Order: sequence, then structure tokens, then C-alpha cells
Amino acid sequence: MINAPVLFGVGGYVPDAVLDNEALSRIVETSDEWITTRTGIRERRILAPGSGGACMAAVAARRAIEDAGIPPESITHILYATCTPDAMCPPTSCTLADKLGLSGVFTADVNVACSGYIYGLTLTRGLLAAEPEATVLLVAADVMSSRVNWQDRSTCVLFGDAAGAAVFRAGGKGKGILKDALVSSNGALGPLLHVGGGGSATEFKPGDVIGPEFFIRMEGREVYKHAVRCMVKCSRDILERNGLGIEDVDLFIPHQANLRIIEAVGSKLGFPAEKVFCNVQIRGNTSAASIPLAFYEAREAGLIRPGMTVLFATFGGGFTWGSALLQL
Repeated sequence: MINAPVLFGVGGYVPDAVLDNEALSRIVETSDEWITTRTGIRERRILAPGSGGACMAAVAARRAIEDAGIPPESITHILYATCTPDAMCPPTSCTLADKLGLSGVFTADVNVACSGYIYGLTLTRGLLAAEPEATVLLVAADVMSSRVNWQDRSTCVLFGDAAGAAVFRAGGKGKGILKDALVSSNGALGPLLHVGGGGSATEFKPGDVIGPEFFIRMEGREVYKHAVRCMVKCSRDILERNGLGIEDVDLFIPHQANLRIIEAVGSKLGFPAEKVFCNVQIRGNTSAASIPLAFYEAREAGLIRPGMTVLFATFGGGFTWGSALLQL
């Protein structure tokens, strides 16, 4: 019997710069009322241009390592979930390792958009099963402000920048255990939410003008429909296979896509509002960082206590989706 991964520490980070709806209305034709009515978002944090996600990831990672009470050099594996890497090459996980003063460690980037953290939890389970002596640093960070078209009000109002991190080991006395995780995907639906430009399937050369295909394109209504359906299903599936019901979950932390999706998923699952954590109003959609940042901020707010069962659910481009159960 393989031991469940043990959570030892968590960390999070958001940039200092706040972009609220009033300021955003001076960039694109929109208003605070238009944005809040449709998304529930009032403001989001924006990273300084050219800084790179690894800068945010390093802060969140150091906080998670400090929270775990371990020396940085005990980290053996780094998984970095992002769809906005600092560069096409090298992998941003390598850049992060260098920022943490680490070398000779396993590093890998994971790009499944907003589902990155849950996919990372699944990979963490596999790594610790194969190498029980390992210490895994799972980091999720996205600089969504670098990949939104600031002339497209249907997408630019949604996203913010952030990072979240967690440290896992195969055993020992930690802060909780990862009971289970499941993930899924459907590549046929990828065109509904995508960034086409910049990849090897898009021909471009020096001197070409960067067009809108280099930025997020989304069919909002279709994404909403699939996001709600998939998050509800994977939440029910993971509870069923662990012999649990909605009443056994103390806190539900869904991907912070927008308030309408969060409320729809919570309602269909039967969660009372007080059991659904939400920070999208002040963070926006931070993609892969969404769930780990929400968990970190929920704990900082005193909402996470020993003995609780926490359910995560996510949905992202690909399409990808998944859920996870954390027992504290």
C-alpha cells in the first residue's frame, strides 16, 4: 500500500500592482458595472512587464519551504505548472531552481493551463510512489497579463497574475494528506480557449507583426457550459470513489475562473455558500495559480483547520479538468 503524499508547507504570492475595474475602463471600453455583473471581479494584480513568472514562483516557493520547516536543499523535485513560461527554452522550472539556489534536482514544466496545479498533484503522487525519499516542490504560477489582448474586453477583464506553491513528502508528520486526485481532458474542444501564436504550428519569422492569435481567444459561453459540467462531474466522481458525500466536505475550493462559474458549480453540487471559498473578486482568474493561491489565502484567513476535508476542482484550456481531496 502506497502512502498518500503528505503536505508539509504552502505559500503564495501576488504582485503589488493593483488594476481595478475603474483603471481598466481607461484601457478598454468597459465599466466597473459591466465587469462585476458578468464576472464578479473588482480588481486583479499585475506583474511588472518583463519580470517573468519565475520571480513570483520563487517568492511563493520560499514561503512554502519556510512553512514546511525544511532547508531548501532538501528539495529533490520541482514541478512547475504554467501556461505562461518565462521562455520557450529553458524550462521555467530550471530557472526557478536556479533562483532558489538549487542544482542537480529534477525539474519539469507542466502546461495544462488552469488545471496545472491539480495535474501537478497527480504527478506528485506518482513521483512519491516511485521515489518515497523525495521531497517535491509543486509550484503554479502564471503571468496572464502577458497573454491577454488588452483591446478585447471579453478576456482582458478576467485575468490576473499570481503564484502558489506546496511541499510534499511521502510520509512524516505534516499539515495534511493528499487523499486522491483525478484528471481528464478533451483535445477536440481546444479551439474554444486557446493561444495559437508562438507555437511551432504557427509560422512566423523575424519582422512579422504580432497579431491577436498570440493572445488568449475564448468562446465564453461554450467555455462556461463545459467548465460547469466538467467541474461538477469530477467533483462527484472523486467523492464517490472515496465513499464521501457533499456533507463530508468542509471547504470547497474551485478554480477561480469567474464568480458565475463558481456559484453555478457550488449550487449544482449542493454546497452552501459559506463552504465555498472565493477570492476571484480581488485576484481575477490566475490560471494554474488559482487553487494553490486560494488555499494559501484561506489558511491565512484562518479558514483552514486540522481535521477538515477540502475538495479542489478545476477546469482549463485543452480542455483539461480535475479534482483533488485534501485531508487536514
